[in-house]
Amino acid sequence: MVSEVVPIPSRVESLAKSGIQVIPKEYVRPQEELNGIGNIFEDEKKDEGPQVPTINLKEIDSEDKEIREKCHQELKKAAVEWGVMHLVNHGISDELIDRVKVAGGTFFDLPVEEKEKYANDQASGNVQGYGSKLANSACGQLEWEDYFFHCVFPEDKRDLAIWPKTPADYIPVTSEYAKQIRNLATKIFAVLSIGLGLEEGRLEKEVGGMEDLLLQMKINYYPKCPQPELALGVEAHTDVSALTFILHNMVPGLQLFYEGKWVTAKCVPNSIIMHIGDTIEILSNGKYKSILHRGVVNKEKVRISWAIFCEPPKEKIMLQPLPETVTEAEPSQFPPRTFAQHMAHKLFKKDDNDAAAEQKVFKKDDQDSAAVHKASEKDDRDIIVEHIVLKEDKQDSAVEQKAFKKVDQDVVAERKVLKEDEQDAVAELKVFKKDDQDVVTEHKVLKDVPAKESK
Repeated sequence: MVSEVVPIPSRVESLAKSGIQVIPKEYVRPQEELNGIGNIFEDEKKDEGPQVPTINLKEIDSEDKEIREKCHQELKKAAVEWGVMHLVNHGISDELIDRVKVAGGTFFDLPVEEKEKYANDQASGNVQGYGSKLANSACGQLEWEDYFFHCVFPEDKRDLAIWPKTPADYIPVTSEYAKQIRNLATKIFAVLSIGLGLEEGRLEKEVGGMEDLLLQMKINYYPKCPQPELALGVEAHTDVSALTFILHNMVPGLQLFYEGKWVTAKCVPNSIIMHIGDTIEILSNGKYKSILHRGVVNKEKVRISWAIFCEPPKEKIMLQPLPETVTEAEPSQFPPRTFAQHMAHKLFKKDDNDAAAEQKVFKKDDQDSAAVHKASEKDDRDIIVEHIVLKEDKQDSAVEQKAFKKVDQDVVAERKVLKEDEQDAVAELKVFKKDDQDVVTEHKVLKDVPAKESK
């Protein structure tokens, strides 16, 4: 007798409420991705070890230059060393934030059948609306979360038809919160610009300004999980955005990969978590960090987070290090790409050994793992030796086609090292690597992916 195959519910919430004690294999992460996962509530209480910095923004606009600059320096330091921070006294009222949380929580309290009315259609490219993560092509694993995703600013780029109608407060409160986050982003961009020695409006202009910078909100809903030690709410990644602002319901779950270890972020009352994204990291030539992070789950409490991603326009702007951030001693770490190209590079090169760091596929036999790439170095760069370009004699920066140029501009044809797949010749040791892997010299490793680019 053939036993009936019971389909897995399409929503994680339904699966979690079905009473299962063992999660389906599609949600079980590879062992190498599970390092550092313990009891998240106990981890959050620990005071020893490194802690995500808390930045008080009360004096960010102070008329007292000394007080104002002290605030700016603290924010810059956190952006350089961590790339993530808790923002307090950020200027957004507790009352508004509470309303945002109540509205989002009320929507996810609706029956799944009601939420399905807002379902997106990822297969057709429609990602806005209610959804769940589809399996990726690299490992086929799923994430333990459902979500609601939509553009919330500028107003003329929103599609209110897909916004939840229940509760009634959802549209007005989310709209107001988005406006205030946009204003906060302007202040943060100004401080980061000044920290690079630029005019205060420079970074904001480079990411699209008030007209073209998009604010995309994703409400993440992480149901209780019967085997949290085997699952991830969100796999390890860096944000492609310029900045990301996050609220949560005070249930721990965010972990950051810092100095070679996973650090659990504490739940700081009345704070907003802010991430530096890939976009700012690229524009700053790696001076500001886009940190590797992930979301873990638990079996005791539902966790909800509200993330607003501040993203540049997909095609209008070429992302590359600003000229002021590039010197002979600090050559460009990143090739020029549009934002769309950067996203595609991260999404579709997951099986490429050279891009493992971007997709955070922790493979036992792949020493290009994201964990390695995101470990901080002594020189405050989180680029590890496996994919860093070790440049001697003031060599030119690596470009997308992997051309090694000597200081004296020797002709590489003299070495006549031919590579497959249209890769450039590499001088010195004539080491061939197949399958689009990096060209390796005796003293230099150069990647297709610019040094430390992720998500």
